Amino acid sequence: MGAMTSNMLPLGTPAPDFSLPDTVSGQQMSLRELKGQRGTLVMFICNHCPYVLHVKAELIAIARHYAELGVSTIAISANDIQNYPQDAPDKMRALMAEWGNPFAAYLYDESQTVARAYQAACTPDIYLFDADLSCVYRGRLDGSTPKNDVPLTGEDLRQALDDLLAGRPLNREQLPSIGCNIKWKPEDV
Repeated sequence: MGAMTSNMLPLGTPAPDFSLPDTVSGQQMSLRELKGQRGTLVMFICNHCPYVLHVKAELIAIARHYAELGVSTIAISANDIQNYPQDAPDKMRALMAEWGNPFAAYLYDESQTVARAYQAACTPDIYLFDADLSCVYRGRLDGSTPKNDVPLTGEDLRQALDDLLAGRPLNREQLPSIGCNIKWKPEDV
């Protein structure tokens, strides 16, 4: 379980646009269709990452709670399914059924171009955009990992969401997420 940290997309960056297949509905979905009225949370996750599985309860709770407040949560998996078949779209759909379909969509980025556009590096890699799709937060959920005894609270992300919704300035001191590296496809040689 090799740990990697976020690349920390610059604050103020416009959310890179995308249109990807939703593994739950089978429909092609775009950022514009999925964005929230008051904010949009984009998370790069995957099915098997121990870091994602460690925080899944909090990811689900946050997605459900903030959906009621106008924030849409979009999950994206970009892992290479040739070498990591447990992350294939059919397994993604099954996982969302198990988790109760908490997200607006669980999208599959087969080409990995969306993950590259977001500068995603690990799972989970978390990005919060305001109503205008400008990056206001990127980084960790909280300080909890599978390797420490820090309680899972989601405090870092929850604070950013609460500040965004209250119209308060967000803390610019944001800590990177930590998780498994995105499983990039081998480069064509």
